[in-house]
Amino acid sequence: MNWHRVWAVTRTDLQQLAKSRDYWIPMGLLASLFFVVVPIVALNVVAGAQDSEVVTQIGTVLKTLPLTIQENIRGDTPESQAAFAIAVYLLAPIAVVVPLTIAAAVGSNTIVGERERGTGEFLAHSPITEREIYVGKLLSALIPGYGATLLGFGVYSVLVNLIVGPDLGGWFFPTSGWWVLILWVVPPAIAIALSLIVRISARVQSAAAAHQAASLVSLPVIVIAYTVSTGLVYDPARTGLITGLVAWIIAYVGLATGARALRREILLGIGVGSPKRVSVRRG
Repeated sequence: MNWHRVWAVTRTDLQQLAKSRDYWIPMGLLASLFFVVVPIVALNVVAGAQDSEVVTQIGTVLKTLPLTIQENIRGDTPESQAAFAIAVYLLAPIAVVVPLTIAAAVGSNTIVGERERGTGEFLAHSPITEREIYVGKLLSALIPGYGATLLGFGVYSVLVNLIVGPDLGGWFFPTSGWWVLILWVVPPAIAIALSLIVRISARVQSAAAAHQAASLVSLPVIVIAYTVSTGLVYDPARTGLITGLVAWIIAYVGLATGARALRREILLGIGVGSPKRVSVRRG
């Protein structure tokens, strides 16, 4: 595989994406909502609660959490304990929902977008192999999704430490569970979703159909990842490495089979939705 040609495909897509305001503006707002607005509102409301009834309700909620979490919760007051629990445990799945949503929006338009723009013919007759095209398209969707995760994770960490840290004796975030989630579990989760979404993008006949299909595919992945991410932060030492390893294996299988499914005639719109193969001469 020629990585220079792979990066050429990725770079072209990223440049087009950067010029598409109808994509990055709503995606930026989505990331800001999950990583900034929701944490600021939730943490400030809980950390600043003074009403005795609210404090009582907070204490009741904390007692319903698993025993493992209750033992690890830090803080001297119900308010600080609740803020810690929300920051470390309850908001963990945002690290999965945001990148999957962003990556799915890009990935659904990777192949079908080339046909609609009329640039699929150029790729089909270029010396770039099908595998290189496939990997390049995957990277063009994975980079924005995971990049948003890293940026949002950094902003979220600062907010948590500024809002909750003073009541807990200083900066404490990120925890080990969050490091496992961000660095080991989120990347293969995105790859699993994209391995399906890019294949769908090659099979449908319009971008609208690709977006609808991508939503159906990404929703169960998000639900599963949401559950897994919550469990990881609860007990990262026991489940983190195993979960990540399983996710990486599934992602590898999905990406390998997806690469074999991409054919040059698909870029031309020939035989879309049909198993018939048509010989396309490379330029």
